[in-house]
Amino acid sequence: MTILSELANSLSQGAVQVVDLTHTLDPDFPVIILPPEFGQCARFRMEEISAYDHRGPAWKWNNISMCEHTGTHFDAPSHWISGRDVRNGAVDEIDPAMLVGPVVVIDCSEGAAQNDDFELTPEIILAWEEEHGRIPADSWVLMRTDWSKRSGDAYLNMKEDGPHSPGPTPDAIRLLVEDRDIRGFGTETVGTDAGQGAHYTPPYPAHFTLHGAGKYGLQCLRNLDHLPPTGAMLIAPPLKIRNGTGSPLRVLALVQG
Repeated sequence: MTILSELANSLSQGAVQVVDLTHTLDPDFPVIILPPEFGQCARFRMEEISAYDHRGPAWKWNNISMCEHTGTHFDAPSHWISGRDVRNGAVDEIDPAMLVGPVVVIDCSEGAAQNDDFELTPEIILAWEEEHGRIPADSWVLMRTDWSKRSGDAYLNMKEDGPHSPGPTPDAIRLLVEDRDIRGFGTETVGTDAGQGAHYTPPYPAHFTLHGAGKYGLQCLRNLDHLPPTGAMLIAPPLKIRNGTGSPLRVLALVQG
């Protein structure tokens, strides 16, 4: 059998399972809220065109609109100022081979349950590697916090001083990008940065460091508690939008049963 036929057989027999890491797009799903002086990300909207009626007797379809960065979504390098000159930095320019690859999951759920502003630090990453081995180069790294089990106001967790949610420290994201050469970083929160990420140096260090290095981001993931620390494969192709800075997408993981 070929490698692909073995994979197909493993999928049909249930030896490899497909885990959906994606939230459902609907008008109520929260989007990031920026200070009012900035432009805002649009929520998902759907307008019915016809539904087997006088507008179209044999078909049903809808018009949809949203920001590129609504729902479970992909960040391309061109999304951030540090990545604006990165070659092949828009979603339509990314090598398709980069959209399928190995993934590791760092479980921060216990800390995030106790502290809304929980930080992924280099010490946590190194402790994870002591148990599971060095993070392989060109891997996706996902920060599990179980934040995706929240909904509504609790998901954004807005306070008087802005949103509060977990994320990586500047040193942690530099370790992953500069020393481990990861492919991208993903979270269960509305952004790859902590809710209070504007107060780090540099501000929003995950965005700044990842995209300046030509790396990718994934946000609003779910079901990370269904993935093992190592060994899964991530499938994360964004829509092929010309000059797109990001895209909603359906993120899947292949997990050996």
